[in-house]
Amino acid sequence: MRLHLVDGTYELYRAHFSPRPGATAPDGRDVKATVGLVSSMLALLHDAHESVTHVALAFDNPIRSFRNDLFAGYKSDEGVPPELHAQFDLAEEAMRALGLTVWSMKDFEADDALATASARWAGKVEQVRLLTPDKDLGQCVRGSKVVQVDRKQQKEMDEDAVRAKLGVAPASVPDMLALVGDDADGIPGLPGFGEKGASALLNAYGHLEAIPADASAWSVRPRGADKLAATLREHREDALLYRKLATLVTDAPISKSLEDLSWAGVPKARFLSLCDSLGLTTLKTRPKRWAADSA
Repeated sequence: MRLHLVDGTYELYRAHFSPRPGATAPDGRDVKATVGLVSSMLALLHDAHESVTHVALAFDNPIRSFRNDLFAGYKSDEGVPPELHAQFDLAEEAMRALGLTVWSMKDFEADDALATASARWAGKVEQVRLLTPDKDLGQCVRGSKVVQVDRKQQKEMDEDAVRAKLGVAPASVPDMLALVGDDADGIPGLPGFGEKGASALLNAYGHLEAIPADASAWSVRPRGADKLAATLREHREDALLYRKLATLVTDAPISKSLEDLSWAGVPKARFLSLCDSLGLTTLKTRPKRWAADSA
């Protein structure tokens, strides 16, 4: 039994900006992103290596959460292409037509749903696979029990790989993002902090509050240590706020039971109806496993 947790928003964006041909529904709607997402998820469900048994997708719908109330610069719907934004609800409908569990997040983020599910069920499955390249999900990785998978790059990261890529242990990932920033989420970080200096300090002290205020007390000596210490003293409250923004919650409102995430196949009538509404013909024959109660 494996639990696949998919960042649906990332996959939808990836499909929209991919070089694949455009797609237009009979009513004139741009549905390229949705069609690409359906194709991508069918590929996942048919992948013998992935051996999907339990799966859920989480979407940011809208791209706004409680974090926007904490920090005005946090990511939002601003700048989302209108033709992509118009497909948010359709994408969720399409995933349900594949027989998949969908978590539509409003006050929380898709990443919070993935973190919650990982924390809730990691002990009940062989492995949790977090299908997203987002750096903040690195905080959820645990040994080889909870791993992060970048489908685009075809890379899988266990805890050792997260350390190698980000320079810190999973538990320190929010602290790292607080110091160096995360452009994808609108977290600015602190001036002067780069990955090398931040990782040196966090490998020595683990978390922001454990870093001594004076560089003379540091057990490591990153480049520009005195200046970094002064910046941290001056902006410590900012750093703590940024860490809160980067810290994923583990009590987001999602399914209560792991069995709810069991994938039993594609519900045929619902899927074919979706294909008709989108003007698709080739996708109708793609599913290799239909739900037992399908006509």
